[in-house]
Order: sequence, then C-alpha cells, then structure tokens
Amino acid sequence: MRFIARRLGFYVITTWIAITINFFIPRLMPGNPVELVFNRVRHTASPAALHAFSVAFGVDSQQGLISQYFSYLGQLLHGNLGISITFFPATVSSVIRTALPWTLALVGLATVLSFVLGTLLGIVAATRRGTWVDALLPVTSFLSAVPYFWLGLLALTVFAVELGWFPLSGGYDPSVNVGFTWSFISSAIDHGVLPALTIVISSIAGWLLGMRNVMISTLGEDYVLLADAKGLPRRRVTFSYAARNALLPNMAGFALSLGFIVSGAILTEVVFSYPGMGYVLFEAVTNEDFPLMQGIFLMITILVLLANLFADVIYVALDPRTREAG
Repeated sequence: MRFIARRLGFYVITTWIAITINFFIPRLMPGNPVELVFNRVRHTASPAALHAFSVAFGVDSQQGLISQYFSYLGQLLHGNLGISITFFPATVSSVIRTALPWTLALVGLATVLSFVLGTLLGIVAATRRGTWVDALLPVTSFLSAVPYFWLGLLALTVFAVELGWFPLSGGYDPSVNVGFTWSFISSAIDHGVLPALTIVISSIAGWLLGMRNVMISTLGEDYVLLADAKGLPRRRVTFSYAARNALLPNMAGFALSLGFIVSGAILTEVVFSYPGMGYVLFEAVTNEDFPLMQGIFLMITILVLLANLFADVIYVALDPRTREAG
C-alpha cells in the first residue's frame, strides 16, 4: 500500500504539471482564437464584443497571465474547458461528450479484442512451437508494419466499394434516429466493423509476439520446471505458473494503451470519417481550434496518467515482489 500511495502522490504532482503546461502552450503559440472566429465569419467586431469573446476564450489581455492561470484552474474544477472555435458556439466539453462514446466503442473494443486475441495466441505459440500458430507470426508482423490508413483504404476499396458489404464513411446512417434502438445500434455496428477490423489487424502482432517471447523465457524458469517435475497438470503449469508472470509486460502495455484510447486511432477515424475523438482532433488542428486541442490533450494526459496508475496496481496484484518492495 505504501508503494501505491507513493505512486499516487507522484501522479497528483504530474497531473498538476501537465495542467500547467497545457495552460501555457496555447498562449505561447502564434495566433489569437478571437481573431480566428471573426476572420472566419468575416465580421468586424466592436471593442466590447472582442473583450467579451476574449473572456470567453480565456485570453483576456486585461488580465495578467497568473490571473488567467488561476481562472483556468477554477474553470477546470467546474468542468469548463472553454468554447470550441470549430464548432462555435458549442463548448469543448459538449464536443468531447459527443465524440468520446464513439471512440470508446470503436477503439476501446478493438484494443481489448486485439489484446485478448494476441495474448492467447502468444501463449499457444509459445507452448506449441512449430505448429500452425507460428505461421501467424510473419503474417501478423507484416500487417502491423502496414500503416493504419493504407489498411483502411484497402478495406474500403475491397469491402465497401467493390463488394458493397459495408458503408463507406460515418458512424451511422443519417436517416436513422439516434437512440437505443436496434436500427441505430445495427447501423453503428455496420459502420464500425471496417475501422475496428483495421485496428485489430494492425495491433494484434505486437501483443502476440511480445507474449510469445516472454512466455518462452518463462517456461524455462526453474519454478516452472519444478512444477512440471511435480506432475502438475500441464494446463495449470502453463496458466497459473508461466502465463501469470509472462503476462506482466503485456498488462503494462495494455494499461498504457487504454490511456490513449481517448485520442482515437486518428488516421483510421479520418479515413473512415468516423465521428470519434481522433477525427475531432484532426478537425481542431486543421481549424487551429486551440481550446478544443487544449481540452483533448488535457484529457489524453490525465487518462494516460490514470492508465499508468492502473498498471502499477496490476503489478502489485500479480507480482508479490512489488508488494515486498513497497
């Protein structure tokens, strides 16, 4: 518990540093979000309107930088991330709330699926070397080296354009009303199959290869050989002794990958025009939407830190040596 408490204190300090950096970076970048808004609508604003928008975007020049910083912290405590330029007058929080469920459903499920399949195949490949499972290694390694967007374009060309099995773009059919109805859910699944398949195919090799290599090393450890010598069932030796310890590096990588789910698979979402966080972040960068970029980057940072904390907890639960060190 002391180990977790120390790590928790570290992450609290790191979160504060990340929030501070997230505040200063947009203000050090060239450009002014207020000017971007009025240039986009080609409208000349009065000084009063300019001041009102400056306050709304948190860049009021009449306030000192320190005063703006504490105002920013106060807004964060109330969940106020500012106003989006791209989706003006929508708030950053509302834009993120709209896009986040799409990314969690697509990238989250695809990440979990690729981790589970890759880890199980890695265990099988390590315990049954020379079988058909080993033949998957060069194929999956080749596919993992192919860029996401190329696989996405290939999948669109074959399965959407040539065969017509899946839709070309979007997250659901615009003619369907959004809600917890079977027509909407089936439409969302239909639109999500190709991008999810692209993510799984591109990422499964890393989990498979990593688990296989660590598993092979673990199977040669003395305690595993002793368990075999005692006549314990092979399945128990494989999963309770070898796989449990070999799983630690993969679990750490999986925990970190969970933190990056919120950013989405940017290129995949852009190729499929999928309305997730990756696509929204691309739109924010394209339109120089500093408040939206700031909000997304902050959320990614915090979730990555939470994922690191989750990885520490997993290590403590699976590795008794960590508990002894704490």
